[in-house]
Amino acid sequence: MKKLLSILLAVLMVFALVGCSGKTEPEPTEEGEGKVLNLWTWNVEFWGFLEKYYADETIDEYTLKKGDVTIKRTTYPSDGGAYQDALDAALLNQENAPADEKVDLFLAEADYIIKYTNSDATMDVKSIGVTDFSNTYKYTVEAASDANGVVKGVSFQCCPSALIYRRSIAKEVLGTDDPAEVQAALDSWEKFDEVAAVAKEKGYNMLATPLDSYRVFSNNTTSAWVVDGKLNIDSAIQAWMDQAETYMAEGYAKYPAGIWSEEKNSEMFKTGTSMCFFGPAWYFNFCMGNAMDEEKGCYGDWAICKGPQAHFWGGTWMLAATGTDNPTMVADIMNSFINDADLVSKLVSEESQFSNNQAVNAKFAADESYGNAFLGNQNDTAVFAELAKDIKFQNITPYDQLINESLQNAYSEFLSGTVDKETAIKNFKDKVVATYPNITVE
Repeated sequence: MKKLLSILLAVLMVFALVGCSGKTEPEPTEEGEGKVLNLWTWNVEFWGFLEKYYADETIDEYTLKKGDVTIKRTTYPSDGGAYQDALDAALLNQENAPADEKVDLFLAEADYIIKYTNSDATMDVKSIGVTDFSNTYKYTVEAASDANGVVKGVSFQCCPSALIYRRSIAKEVLGTDDPAEVQAALDSWEKFDEVAAVAKEKGYNMLATPLDSYRVFSNNTTSAWVVDGKLNIDSAIQAWMDQAETYMAEGYAKYPAGIWSEEKNSEMFKTGTSMCFFGPAWYFNFCMGNAMDEEKGCYGDWAICKGPQAHFWGGTWMLAATGTDNPTMVADIMNSFINDADLVSKLVSEESQFSNNQAVNAKFAADESYGNAFLGNQNDTAVFAELAKDIKFQNITPYDQLINESLQNAYSEFLSGTVDKETAIKNFKDKVVATYPNITVE
């Protein structure tokens, strides 16, 4: 009965999101636009860019000013689906919300974006003036489009992911820190495993945690997490599970910890013994603060290369909420972050972003004087421009965020010795059933 009720509630939720179409048209003020633009986020990365490169004035931590419009931020943590839950509730109340409290613009990640693009909670951005996608990366447009090809939003970044390695440790292990030579030594998982053994002999760890390589495998699956309504563990996911078990048993990875754990992050200090991390541009410029610590860090002792497999990780999309009373500013923000060459260039040169403007990226990639100081002055834009050619947005379901989190959490318990492998997998499947009763789990 509980499972039946859960399924019913889930279905009602979907119909509620879809069913609000056409009932929340913007109600213009005398000037034609609302006076408050509400932005929903799960972190402050994009908000910081909005503050520095778009807004006219900062009022406080949650409030900006652009012209006569106040931009307000509402933020919930991403973990456990808290952000999605709060956002869903707000979107369900969109029709009845006062004009100044309506969701105008909200952010979404690759792991669940199709949940929103395929609902009437989001609107066609071409209808409000976002029409030029000539310089954006194709997959970013595909990811923001519904099943009929209607574009619901844009991303300000492109997220090819790289192997990020410590130069000093690479010199000890491989005898070189040159990106081309390191890539040649690590261009397959077989070679990666062989170097991991060498690293161990020399007193180093290949990875801080086995979870560091998870996204490389999960982004190279040949099937989705849910197929015909059933939970599906792809062979690539199984390959990661096998690698994770081996790396902990052999000492190739240091901690059975989560990717955002303090133990893992401590390996970014100069005292760390872990050679490799994986991530896009947003990872090393937004998540590697320990490496940048003035006293404990190792700024400049890093470089990037493709690694064993091409992959991408994450990305932030801006989606236009149906019912916004600020369509003009919503469109202006979107256009600014993909087509304003001056603004986008600052994201690259000042924020180490890999932008969603191919022309701007090409300019930096071809500039021999450009380099990223954190990466020992390596031209990371040139590397990412090549990696971006291999990005494929495929095998995505609305359930990916919580299923990915659940598997990693459950398997970490096994890797740490808290439970055996069979129990860890059962716990993972039980979590999927509890979270998504409509998915069949065998």
